[in-house]
Amino acid sequence: MAWTRLNLPIERWWRGLLTSVALVAVISGIIALVEPHLPALSLLVLYLFAVLPVAIAWGARLGALTSILSVGAFAFLFLGPVGSIWVAEARNAVALGVFLVTAVVVAELAARSRRAAMESGRLTTEQSGLRRIATLVAESVAPSAVFEAVTREVGLLCGADLARMERYEADGTVSAVAAWSRVPVQLAVDTRFDLEGLSVAREVRLTGNPVRVDSFAGATGEIAAEARALGIRSSIGCPIVVAGQVWGVIAASTKREQPFAANTESQIAGFTELVATAIENAESRAELRRMADEQAALRRVATMVAQGAGPDRVFAAVAEEVGALFDADATALVRFEPDGQATLVGGHGWLGGHQPGTRFTPPPGLALATVRDTERAARTELDGAAAAAASLTEDAWRQGIRSAVDLPIAVEGRLWGAINVASRRERLPPDTEQRMTDFTELVATTIANAEAHTKLTESRARIVTTADETRRRIERDLHDGAQQRLVSLALELRLLQDGVPAYLPVLRGGLGKISEDLTGVVDELREMARGIHPSVLSEGGLGAALRMLARRSAVPVELSIGIDSRYPPPIEVAAYYVVSEALTNATKHADASGAEVTIGERDGTLHLQVRDDGLGGAEPGRGSGLIGLRDRVEALGGSFDITSHTGDGTVIEVSLPLTPTDHPTPARNL
Repeated sequence: MAWTRLNLPIERWWRGLLTSVALVAVISGIIALVEPHLPALSLLVLYLFAVLPVAIAWGARLGALTSILSVGAFAFLFLGPVGSIWVAEARNAVALGVFLVTAVVVAELAARSRRAAMESGRLTTEQSGLRRIATLVAESVAPSAVFEAVTREVGLLCGADLARMERYEADGTVSAVAAWSRVPVQLAVDTRFDLEGLSVAREVRLTGNPVRVDSFAGATGEIAAEARALGIRSSIGCPIVVAGQVWGVIAASTKREQPFAANTESQIAGFTELVATAIENAESRAELRRMADEQAALRRVATMVAQGAGPDRVFAAVAEEVGALFDADATALVRFEPDGQATLVGGHGWLGGHQPGTRFTPPPGLALATVRDTERAARTELDGAAAAAASLTEDAWRQGIRSAVDLPIAVEGRLWGAINVASRRERLPPDTEQRMTDFTELVATTIANAEAHTKLTESRARIVTTADETRRRIERDLHDGAQQRLVSLALELRLLQDGVPAYLPVLRGGLGKISEDLTGVVDELREMARGIHPSVLSEGGLGAALRMLARRSAVPVELSIGIDSRYPPPIEVAAYYVVSEALTNATKHADASGAEVTIGERDGTLHLQVRDDGLGGAEPGRGSGLIGLRDRVEALGGSFDITSHTGDGTVIEVSLPLTPTDHPTPARNL
């Protein structure tokens, strides 16, 4: 067929041929008008005005055909014998031959010029598009804006009717991230398609190379069905390669029978490289933001740990921070129990509705049970078969959790529990375990600190309790033993003194003096017993004991007592000894002229302050008295603060909790 031979569609070939004939006819008419006045051969060049437009519009081959028609028409109409294409004279034949060669050359040059102009225009358009996309990439705009712009530029550049950019997902599907259409149709975006059946996306993923699909007729699969519904005849796709992996594909489609140009793949390739750069830049920025957010979260939790916050607060903070970092739907911290169960100690997301202390049995085969058995990180991809009998797992199934990661928490070389993060939207990133490690270490540090603090507090409490019991025993022994015997001995001496004859005044006087000395010893022993454990504290309470200390103080004491009730004995004893030691120091070491004692109850805490106007300069870390008082107060979960600037006196402030507050949880309950 002629149109096949000329590489032109039949309609366009016929249009070009008719135009050629018409132009030759018009030029022949013009030559007929001027031929009486000019030599005929000199007018042959006018046929170039027919050859040039045809060659420019329809190519060199149809231009060459126009040249042949022109020579035939000129020979038939103007050279003898007229009415025949036979040329009688050799001179005329040579002229026609020269013109024919010239016309064919001119047609080829004109066609080449047209092709060069079209190619230049195409390159200009392509470069302009690339420049616009490169500008967007350089400006670090959102990837979604780059995707939309690239899809539009590719569609326009390729002369496509539709274009779409798609991303390959981890579950084996492909999702559209941007679409463009020259025709009024709605392309699906943010929709996932299976890669079964014929499609550009499937072939590109399999081969990693550009792919063409010439027809979707009879093809199966979601994408092929959509192509037929949209009237797509053929499609072309190029891979988007990011970090050496096929990330996605740009596909251009046409509803026309004419296929895409042979260089379409190379045109699209330039845009795929820019898309890859935009994705890499976005991922780099996201990675930097992720690292910054992660470090900020770690810093916040580490600050809490360094400040000695209780485990419950740290657990809650870790659960919240980890949940925010991974955009997780649930985060949990659990403690493994000796009986094989686990206890929830902190939760975030939908797990935040479960109270800390909830116990459950980790279902066999799931990540939490694997962590307990292997002491290593584990993952779970939940499906219908994964729902187990434990309530938390049933909740996870009802919540639609798809992916979960559990990491062990080891404290001083022993497995303590685990931290869990779960998502209902997609699989958690591959580096989740590595990123969570730092948080497990902070949790372990918190637990170790709490256990050490608990052990120290319990040790202090045991020491203080033992000391108090020893004081009471000594006071009781003195009162019931030595003191009573001395009193009895003094009475016996008095009786013996009364029985001495008057003529022995020296003996009588000596016995009297011994009796008086024994009475003094009894008084001193009684004072010693009071110092060891004042009976007034047990009998009259803290207020009465402080009034006694004020009366007996060597310096004037201004006493402000805002309490009128009894407190647990350890609280009263601690407050009593703080005031006793402070007043003793004010007298012996500070050279004070007066002191103030203020005590009151506020917000479930007993607040005590002792202030003197002495020399100051007391060092809290020196002196067994102050150190012992600090240990006693802190053993009760209280605080002991001393301010003593040289020349400004000394202020001791003590707070003793009357109700449970944010104490470290005992080691066995952590």
